[in-house]
Amino acid sequence: MPPTARTAPAADKVFPEPPGLPDPLPEPAVEDLRLETVLAALSDPLRLTIVQKLLLESEQFDHPCGWFGFDRPKSSLTHHFKALREAGITRQRQYGLERRSHVRVDDLNTRFPGLLDLVTAWIPRA
Repeated sequence: MPPTARTAPAADKVFPEPPGLPDPLPEPAVEDLRLETVLAALSDPLRLTIVQKLLLESEQFDHPCGWFGFDRPKSSLTHHFKALREAGITRQRQYGLERRSHVRVDDLNTRFPGLLDLVTAWIPRA
């Protein structure tokens, strides 16, 4: 039986910002988001998995790298999270020694309607 697409409206994954958050790390403004940059960042299967997991499985506002459960070196994960942030897909905040991430759902839906719905429906190869 072929796998079925996972569907969850991306807009349902917008959590209100808790009070007292640290400032976000540098990221592009909404009007500076470029489709080719976003798609290039999402072309890596690990980064696409990160974004999909945040959209489908988040139960909080943001998450540290350890929440994802990837068996990868920290330096590799740092690179992937930085690529997502610099492309404007995720927002990161520094909490002491850890960085936590969440998807910029409102910004991406404003700039590229339907893109996050495609990400949530993506089925990774087995």
